[in-house]
Amino acid sequence: MRLHRGGRFRTWLGARFGGDEELGNRIWRRILHGLGAAVLVYYLLPPNVLFGAPNAIIPLIALAAVLVLEAFRLGGKLEIPVIRPYEAHRLASYAYFAIALVVAVLVFPEPIAAAVILGTAIVDPLAGELRASARFRPLYPYLPFVVYLGLALAALSLIGHYPGISALGLAALAAVLALAAEWPKWGAVDDDLAMTLVPGAVLDLVVYLVPAIA
Repeated sequence: MRLHRGGRFRTWLGARFGGDEELGNRIWRRILHGLGAAVLVYYLLPPNVLFGAPNAIIPLIALAAVLVLEAFRLGGKLEIPVIRPYEAHRLASYAYFAIALVVAVLVFPEPIAAAVILGTAIVDPLAGELRASARFRPLYPYLPFVVYLGLALAALSLIGHYPGISALGLAALAAVLALAAEWPKWGAVDDDLAMTLVPGAVLDLVVYLVPAIA
C-alpha cells in the first residue's frame, strides 16, 4: 500500500522551484516539518471536547496512529513518501517528532512547550537549508539562533508572561541547547526528538529550581 502517487506532486513542486523530484521531496519535508507546530492547537481546545474524555487523550490517539503507520512501514506493508534511505530500517524522523510533540504538550508547561515546539518546527528546517547551501552556509548558526530566540521569547513572554529579563535568558538558553542538539548525528535517536525535549526539560528544571524566574 502506498500513501503517495509515485512522486508526481513532489516532482511538480520541485519543478516550480527550478529543480526535480529530489528538490520537491526536500521542500515537502520542510513543509510537513513546519506543520508540526499545529499541535499547539491542543491548547485552544475546550475541556473534554472528545466525548467527555480528558483532552490529553487526543494527542495520545494521534501518536498511536502515527506509530501504527510506522509499524506497517517498517514491516514492509506501507510505503510513505519522503522517507530517506537511512530511515528505511529505523524509526523515521516524523515518528520521533510526533513523540517529541506529544511529550512536550503533555509534560512541559504551556509556554515552554510552545517555545520548544515552535523552535523545532521552524528552526530545524531552516538550519538544514542553510547548511545545505554554500551561499547561505555562513549564516549558520547565527540566523537559526536569532529566529529560535525570537520564537522562544515570544512564547515565554506572551503565553507565560515571564518577566522580560527572565524570558530573554530562558529563550537564549533554549536556543543554545536546541542548536547544540540539532547539530550532531545521534544515530538511532533523531535530532527532532533531542532538539525538542532537551531544551524543554532544561527550561522546566530551571523554572522548577528557581521559581522566582517566572
